[in-house]
Amino acid sequence: MIKKISPSENDFDIPAKNCYRMVILGSTKVGKTAIVSRFLNGKFDDQYTPTIEDFHRKFYSIRGEVYQLDILDTSGNHPFPAMRRLSILTGDIFILVFSLDSKDSFEEVQRLKQQIFETKSCLKNKTKENVDVPLVICGNKGDGDFYREVEPGEIQQLIAGDSSCAYFEISAKRNTNVDKMFQTLFSMAKLPSEMSPDLHRKVSAQYCDILHRKSIIDSIKNKKLKDDDAYGIVAPFARRPSVHSDLMYIKEKAIGGGQGKDKERCVIS
Repeated sequence: MIKKISPSENDFDIPAKNCYRMVILGSTKVGKTAIVSRFLNGKFDDQYTPTIEDFHRKFYSIRGEVYQLDILDTSGNHPFPAMRRLSILTGDIFILVFSLDSKDSFEEVQRLKQQIFETKSCLKNKTKENVDVPLVICGNKGDGDFYREVEPGEIQQLIAGDSSCAYFEISAKRNTNVDKMFQTLFSMAKLPSEMSPDLHRKVSAQYCDILHRKSIIDSIKNKKLKDDDAYGIVAPFARRPSVHSDLMYIKEKAIGGGQGKDKERCVIS
């Protein structure tokens, strides 16, 4: 029997190398939140509610290791450019979403891809051509009858020659290619493929004792768990870290602890 406890993130002692942030970007009404909903709970909601910015957190126990994945679902209106820039700087992996029936949304994805590489190059003191950013572009709403405004050739031109970028035509409504897209993204980021929704067992947050490494080892020894089992838990009531916490995240994760002041200027410039 797995002990029921309240999830306390500080108890998990997850190493920085196992903490990642996934950022979803794109225009309004292209289905960003629907993709996040598919990822977190396997559901699709037909009702549209404009997103200001939603933050989610998911924990994993995979082959004896514990991982934390933060998910940032951003606004399509980007009313605060500095916050958009901060979201990009703190992102480790990215999903750019456009609607196949909207040329404007595709052009926004082109701009976002450029902005991500320019922003990351500023952070790492590299040229944008030498920055490796795991990134997936999604052409959403590929279900039913629709007037296609974005041609395959335009999409191919956007991703051509970029090994850190992949493209999928998906339907969040019908759940078409969504899990395959996540598997590819995690593979490009050298993360366990079991982080994808279809490849791990979903567990309620009240049973999050499985995230404690000692409990994992004990459970394996007692044959309650297999050492290759994978579990995922959505953290309830996860809150967006403060700007100060994000700056510390950038300093520790992306910079390796150096040149913090210089990088803060990179954030706000």
